[in-house]
Amino acid sequence: MEQTIEKIATADHGHGIGHHEEHHHVETFINKYIFSQDHKMIARQFLFTGMIWAIIGGLFSVLFRVQLGWPDATFPALEQLFGNWFTDGKLDPNAYYMLVTMHGTIMVFFVLTAGLSGTFANFLIPLQIGARDMASGFINMLSYWFFFASSVVMFSSFFVSGGAASGGWTIYPPLSALPQASSGSGAGMTLWLISMTLFIGSTLMGGLNYVSTVLNLRTKGMDLFRMPLTVWALFFTAIIGILSFPVLVSGVVLLVFDRTLGTSFYLSDIYIAGKALSNSGGSPILFQHLFWFLGHPEVYIVILPAMGMVSEILATNSRKPIFGYKAMVFSILGITILGFIVWAHHMFMSGMNPFIGSVFTLFTLLIAIPSAVKVFNWLTTLWRGNIRLNSASLFSIGFVSVFISGGVTGIWLGNAIIDVQLHDTYFVVAHFHIVMGIAAFFGMFAGVYHWFPKMFGRFMNETLGYVHFFVSFIGSYIIFWPMHYLGMSGVPRRYYSFKEFQAFSQYDDLNKIISMGAIMVFIAQLLFVANFVYSIYRGRKMTKDNLNPWQSNTLEWTTDVEPGHGNWKGAIPTVYRWAYDYSKNPTGADFTPQNVPLTEEELANESKKH
Repeated sequence: MEQTIEKIATADHGHGIGHHEEHHHVETFINKYIFSQDHKMIARQFLFTGMIWAIIGGLFSVLFRVQLGWPDATFPALEQLFGNWFTDGKLDPNAYYMLVTMHGTIMVFFVLTAGLSGTFANFLIPLQIGARDMASGFINMLSYWFFFASSVVMFSSFFVSGGAASGGWTIYPPLSALPQASSGSGAGMTLWLISMTLFIGSTLMGGLNYVSTVLNLRTKGMDLFRMPLTVWALFFTAIIGILSFPVLVSGVVLLVFDRTLGTSFYLSDIYIAGKALSNSGGSPILFQHLFWFLGHPEVYIVILPAMGMVSEILATNSRKPIFGYKAMVFSILGITILGFIVWAHHMFMSGMNPFIGSVFTLFTLLIAIPSAVKVFNWLTTLWRGNIRLNSASLFSIGFVSVFISGGVTGIWLGNAIIDVQLHDTYFVVAHFHIVMGIAAFFGMFAGVYHWFPKMFGRFMNETLGYVHFFVSFIGSYIIFWPMHYLGMSGVPRRYYSFKEFQAFSQYDDLNKIISMGAIMVFIAQLLFVANFVYSIYRGRKMTKDNLNPWQSNTLEWTTDVEPGHGNWKGAIPTVYRWAYDYSKNPTGADFTPQNVPLTEEELANESKKH
């Protein structure tokens, strides 16, 4: 079966196994760089688009942090740059809520979902399981272009009357259901809904492709339990997306009906400017259930790919086998299952029955167990390892740090009693930014630094990588750790200014420190972008004499410097072992790639096991 699929795949792309050199299909600029069906080029398209969105989303956070840090100051230069977002040198309140809404939307969906999974699932799955390409190159191409169309629609919303959506990234009704509710509830909200529908179409096409590829196109010998943890993580991420994103579509459709057809799925007893609306019988709580049924699994859609890449990078740079490989796989499975039955812990303040709240509290605390298994195994992998400190390994270690510190605070918020005090405070902002935002970004950065040579045939500058890491790591804690104390003091999130609140004015200096940290971290990301772009053209070249610069075991390092469409010129390598044989072998090396046959001694040991 696998040989048949392989023949079909190679025939589709014009790469006969034994005659690769003689049978190239004709490539034009259009079908190679724009409407490409090569998974590696599509991965680059996701990465470039995600990076553009990351700069935009990061800039938005700087703008509203400037407002929070210096609420009485004026910034004429920013008014010149951003026009009517600023009035008399100060950020307009409506623009503030628009920036907060779009920052969340961009970072969660366009950067940490499409930019992270879209890049590394496309790039790594075929290369690491030994496939010529994805199961469907055409659907893979459509997946990116649906994402691109979604991006165009979302970006255009900044230029319509009333501006982009401003009801919060969760778009709760009634602000999202009534076009007249606020300036950002009109055309901008409509475009937000259209954009997200396109985005979900992209995610579903990509997810179905990833699952089909993993199940059907593994090379000879690549059993499920020989797959790298990156592939396992991306596989389960795709399953989560397939099962959860359609639920948000249903919520969006009902929201569109309320906005345009006069229905009342989410609306009841609404007054605007003292005038009662005719809507009755609906409930905004319904939308919360539909949103968070996606919204909490979305946390794992964001973090699981980072977990998989960090596992691979830590093992490679510790020169040790990953500790507890099967435990890592089953912990990913556990997170996947439990992630679907904890969504209502976001809704403890919605008036739910306390018994139901206790059930969701229980499952929320249980999900800490597989997470703790992963943390223990990462630390044990590092323990007494021959650790190589490079940009990728530093960001991986940083990932473990922020995942621990951010995850611990999740135990607080998962408790319904404590959440009553902390709900909608800066404690929540600190928790999810550290455990989901910063951790996922660190995993993404680690992946970019580690696989950059395979993506572009060159290396990124390590010195700039070190600067990028240390500024980002220290700056992230400067930003978000103090927010825990703000939250415990009752400081609410999303407020435009606290100067009218005497109880909160004592935190003015702390807000300035947080804002300065945000600016510092944003500058560090611009340094990363400069390093990234420069290295594509001027970075140190990867040579044919050193195709495996990190001395890693996985199959992607058996291809050429920059593999063509089809990945391997000759036959696809056969896999004989798992991906984590990092220990001294008879040749004296401390790694044994997956395509190296077992020695007689290893075969004898295998036969004893069975």
